[in-house]
Parts: sequence; structure tokens; C-alpha cells
Amino acid sequence: MTRRLGRVGLALALATLLVWFLIPRPDLLGKHPLSQAVFDRDGSLLRLTLASDDRYRLPVRLAAVSPELVQAILFHEDQYFWLHPGVNPISLVRAAIQTFLLEGRRVGGSTLTMQLARIHFDIHSRSLAGKLEQVARALQLERHYSKTQLLEAYLLLAPFGGNVEGIAAASLIYLGKEPSAISLEEALALAVIPQSPARRSPEHPLGELRAARDRLLERWSRKHTLDQAEQAALRLPMDFRKRSELPFRAPHFTRAALGAYRGRNRIFSTLDGNLQADLEALLQSYVKRNAERGLQNASALLLDYDSMEVRTWIGSADFRNVELEGQVDGTSAKRSPGSALKPFVYALAIDRGLIHPQTMLADAPQSFGEFNPENFDGDFRGPIHAVDALVDSRNVPAVGLAAQLGKQGLYDFLERARISRLRERDFYGLASVLGGVELTMQELLELYAMLGNGGLLRPLRIAHHATATTNTASPTTTPTMTPTMTATRLLSPEASVLTLEMLEKNRRPSNTTGAPFMKPQLQAAWKTGTSHGFRDAWAVGLFGPYALAVWVGHFDGHGDPALTGRQAAAPLFFEMIDTLRHGADIFEHHYATALGQLNLIEVDVCSVSGRLPGEHCPHRTATGFIPGQSPIDRCDIHRRIEIEIASGLRACPGHSPPTRSQVYEFWPSDLLHLFTRAGIPRGTPPPYPPDCALQSVASFGIAPRITTPNSELLYHARTTSNATRQIGLSAISDGDVKKLYWFLDGKLLGHSRGPNPFYWTAEPGQFTVLAVDDHGRSDSTQLRVDLIE
Repeated sequence: MTRRLGRVGLALALATLLVWFLIPRPDLLGKHPLSQAVFDRDGSLLRLTLASDDRYRLPVRLAAVSPELVQAILFHEDQYFWLHPGVNPISLVRAAIQTFLLEGRRVGGSTLTMQLARIHFDIHSRSLAGKLEQVARALQLERHYSKTQLLEAYLLLAPFGGNVEGIAAASLIYLGKEPSAISLEEALALAVIPQSPARRSPEHPLGELRAARDRLLERWSRKHTLDQAEQAALRLPMDFRKRSELPFRAPHFTRAALGAYRGRNRIFSTLDGNLQADLEALLQSYVKRNAERGLQNASALLLDYDSMEVRTWIGSADFRNVELEGQVDGTSAKRSPGSALKPFVYALAIDRGLIHPQTMLADAPQSFGEFNPENFDGDFRGPIHAVDALVDSRNVPAVGLAAQLGKQGLYDFLERARISRLRERDFYGLASVLGGVELTMQELLELYAMLGNGGLLRPLRIAHHATATTNTASPTTTPTMTPTMTATRLLSPEASVLTLEMLEKNRRPSNTTGAPFMKPQLQAAWKTGTSHGFRDAWAVGLFGPYALAVWVGHFDGHGDPALTGRQAAAPLFFEMIDTLRHGADIFEHHYATALGQLNLIEVDVCSVSGRLPGEHCPHRTATGFIPGQSPIDRCDIHRRIEIEIASGLRACPGHSPPTRSQVYEFWPSDLLHLFTRAGIPRGTPPPYPPDCALQSVASFGIAPRITTPNSELLYHARTTSNATRQIGLSAISDGDVKKLYWFLDGKLLGHSRGPNPFYWTAEPGQFTVLAVDDHGRSDSTQLRVDLIE
């Protein structure tokens, strides 16, 4: 037996020399894939993934491990770890004598480095040859790695039962906390598991684990003094979780975070775990309460638009519901936003100086080429202020503004916003204003947050940082979801604020008033959207420091009349807002104050026309105004005229019978027609007496303006019939005009009344078209006609 031990000693000596000088540095972590952990903004675990070999394995720096835990592991496994060269000769000799010389119970003599070598190199160390390889590999590791690196590698690979490896994974799974937060009583229990993981794992009854911990505690107490708190904690029942209790929270969000940070072991996200749970429960309850109405699924996204940090991310009503396709992430699915894009048309029009909030727009039947938009209710309201047209989601005024914007309009805006998978411009046309373009909820909410950030588009941020930790490199950090995307200015701060102030006029639906005992209702700047065919219902907007988007619909895309933005999405939108009312800071935050000094003033405009008031405008209202940019047309609707007292007719210019002065509204013929069609009576001025000289009357008022024909166009008329050769001649006339007379190259063609066109049977050639109203005022234009077969 002595000779046998001698041969063992000689073999160890030779192995030491061979390893120390000849065997190269091994890759300590290359073959051990790692898990990923996602935490909420408060450090609570949202999800821990399996590594690619179906094990939970998470690296940790020694500095991030509780000192009591490190001491407990070394005290139990290898008290001389910091002193020996990888092998403890005294322990090996003692184990060899006990095992081989006395042939008694096998006694372990392995150091922590030897255990690491056995795990890493998959060595069967029960045989003599295996033990020699284990020793040699331990020496190899000590040759190439520092003690700290070796201890960190052990803390990564030590077995803790089942497929749980490493102290970081074990502490998260069994205790729900990081290794840095482990207490002494927890450290002593974790330290004894690797010695017998099959029996001491918390997956089994805790009797064996407690007995092993108590034995270690007895030894520990001989060298360490325990305070009263530690003694009391050690008397308490052991509180360990099982793998089945691992959190699987915010699954759509964590999936997105894991995809964005591949290779990062710890992702410290921006998500508010408590708020996520509250809003998830609210959304699920809302869907259940409205199931009979056909509402089956919903998604929601909440972010702090100052920081662009995501606070809540709910991809579906039930992640595990296969029938609802619950694993589909509704926040990243391309959907039609319906009218939710209209605010950006108005913002662009404000930025271009086309409108301010009180500008009068036309809500009347209009044709834009072959596109004939209608309003959701199938009706038209006539003249309408821009703010009312936006808040009431009138389609025709929005399309009209988009047409005025031309090529630098909504499509160009969406391109600059980097909206993904856009098709060519002509594919959408003006229908993009009404939801013809598909966006994801993330993209749409970024656009609304852009308004709150003064026109500056910034990407969503889903993590504060994400680290990749290995044993051979320092932790690396990635700060955001899309670090390569820079901020882009899409609108001026002034246009952004004016648009949000318009959206604040959007009244909360009557069925979302909230409980009377709650705080005053939050001011929300919001908009709904309903896609064509009732497939998608949206509510999106800003309140306090938050931007919120809510979608209700079906992932398979089938329509349902119940799916309108105001009836299906808005109630959930405001229920979520009410849930957030407990935060007092919400009421103190407003985008206008956050943006600082703006080139924005408040001016009075005529409350009827929306223009800067003339001297005779009887009623005025205030509106936001951008000096040097907003339209400065002065109101000429209200005019003071002289009325003959005897006849009640308008006094002829220059005549002086007894008269009285009175202010009348002179509406252009197109708007006057809209008022009439909408059933809104407007008073018109009385006519002149028949004997008034035309020359004197023509010098007052506004001349007609020909709208068709357009002098820049070449008109084609077919020769097959007179009907296909007709061209409509039309003009906008002043409010006191009854008839328009049409002339072609000086020849009278006929007359028209009000906004009605006069139809001329076209002939080929180039002509001068003249329109003269019944007061002698006129306008002319050129007309080119080509006849085709």
C-alpha cells in the first residue's frame, strides 16, 4: 500500500509539472450557455430564462455576492481556498489514507478548484485515474486564472438541485432575491446544497437541508459570534420557493426585452412591476365585463414620455389563451389606427401656417380626384372650426387639410418618423389620413409622445441598462432598446403644444366619469380611432407625465360593429387613467410648462369666421397663435352697411335718403351654401334698389373668384356625346350676390346661382373665361380644351 501511495505522489508531481508548463489556458465558460434575467425598475424579477442546455445558470461578480454567503461556502467547502495552489496536499493525503490505506468510508479531499475542474471538464473522479485528472485540471485552472475568477466560476457552475446551477440562479429561484441580498441564515442553507444537491434541493422536503444547515451552523458558531437578530432568524422555519413558483410576469414585454438584449445576462428594465400588475388585472376585468358586447381582446402601452421609459406593456388580454392567440403581442402588430393619425395632419397644417385652432374649415361633400371621403356619421356639418373638426373627428376637413399639405404632408411625416414597412406614396393617397397606413402601437405612441416632447421624436426605452458578465471580461452595458436611433424633429414645439391643447378639448365619454370620491379628473389630450370595417378600436393620448395607448379588437382581423374607438377603447383608456390618479405628481406635470419658453401667444379672433377680427366683429374668442407663422387673414364677414329706413333696402352708394347703419354677415357663397345645407340660418344683407348704378355698386365688396376651370390644366372632352363634353364653370362669390354671369371670349354663355356650377358644352381651343356677379365685379381665367374620341 505504501508503494501505491508513493506512485500516486510521483504521478501528482509529474502532473503538476506538466500542467504548469505545457497545457494551455482552458476556456472556462465557453461551453456553459447562460440564462437571461429580466428585472423591473425596482429590481424585482420578471422572468428568468433557461440556458440553451435547459439549465438555469446566471453569472455573478464576487463583489455582487453577500460576504456572509461567500464565507459560508468557503467555510463549508474549502477553508484554505485563498492559500493552496489548487490542491490541498494535507486533505488529499488524509483522504488517500482513509480510502486506500485503511479502506474505510470514502472521504473527500477535493478543494473548491478541484470541484470546479470536475464540473467544467466533466471528470468522473471516483476512480484513481479520474482523481489524478481532477488534480491536474485544478492545477491547470490555478495556473491560468486568478482566485477571484475561479471562485466566480464555481459560483456559476455549482449544482443546486435539478437543473439549477450557480448561486445567482439558486438565490433568484429559491429565495426571489439577488445573491447580494442573502442573509446569514439563507447563506448557511445555500452553502450545503452543492455537496448533496439531489437530497438537499429545496424542491424536496426541507428536513435534510435543515439538518445539513444546522450541522454547518454548529461549526460556524465555534468561530463566529451570532447577534440576537441572526439567532432569531435561524430559529424561524426555512422559507424556500420552488422552480414552479418562478415569476413569469409581463410576458410580452420580457420577450421583447430578451430579443433586444441578446447576450445580456441581466436586463434592468424600465417596467413598473406593480403598475403592470394593476393595469393587467384592469384590462382583463374590462374584457370579461364586456365579453357579451363582443370585446374579447385588448392591448395597452404606457410610457413616461419625458424619459420615453416604458412603464406598462400588455400585449394581449391573456398570454396563455390559445383561442385568443394570446401570445401575439398587440403592441408590435401592424394595425390600422383609423382617425388616430388626424392630429398630425392638423399639427403639420399649423406648422405650415395654414390654420390655427379657430380657423374655419369646410365639412361638406368634396371630391379629391376619385376619392370621395365621408364622415363616420354619414352627415356634414358645414363650416366648422379646426379644433371642433379634430375633436369631433370629421373626416372631410382632415382630408382637405392633407390635400393642401401636398407632398410634404402626412406620408412624408411618417417617413421621417421611420414608420416601418411603408409602401409607396401612391398606394395610400389621401386615405392615409383616415387610417390607410398601418402602424404598430409602439410607433403610434411614439408619435403622440413626440407631441409632448415638443415635436422631437425619440425611441421607446425599455431598459436602464443590461449587463453581460463573464469570468474573463468586465461587465458590458447597453442603455436603451434601440441605441442607434437618434432623436428626430418632426414638428415645432409651438405646433405640438397647440395640437395637444386642441386634443384637450376632446370631452371624456359620459360612461367614463370615474368614481365621485376620487381626485379631480386628469386633463387628457387624447384621440380615438376606428379602422375601416370596425376591426380596430383605439384610444391614444397624453395625461400628466404619461403617454397611453389602448387597442381593442381581434388578432384575426374580423370586424365587429362594437369596435369603435369611443365606445370600446375610450372606457378602458380612462379606467387606466383613473387607476393612476393616486400619484399627486401627475397633476403637477404639463407638457407646455416642461417645454419652457415658446414662440406662442394668445390672440382674439372672430368667433364666427375664425380670422383676426375686423372692426365690426361683434363676438371674439381667444386662440393660440404662432407669430409670424399662423394665418393673419382679417375677417371681412362682418360689414357695416347703410339701410334705407323707408324701403328697408340697401342704400345706393352716394345717395343720402334717411338711412340707418347695421352690421351684416357677408359669407362667401360656398360657406353660405354649407350653412344652408347644415340647417344653420345665416342672415344675408338686403339687395340694392333696382335703380342703383352698377358702376357705383361694383366698387364695394369682394369680386368673385373662379375655382374651375384651372388655368394650369388641359381639359379633355369626349366627342361621343354632349354629356361627356360638358365642363363645369364655378366660382366663389360675395355674400350679397344672387347671380353669376359667365362669358367665353366675351360671349355670354348664361348664368348660375349661388355655388351651383354652369355647365358648358366644350369645344376645342383656348379661351378666356369671365365671371361677372350681379354687382358688376368680375374675375377671369384661361381654359384649354382638347377633344378626344
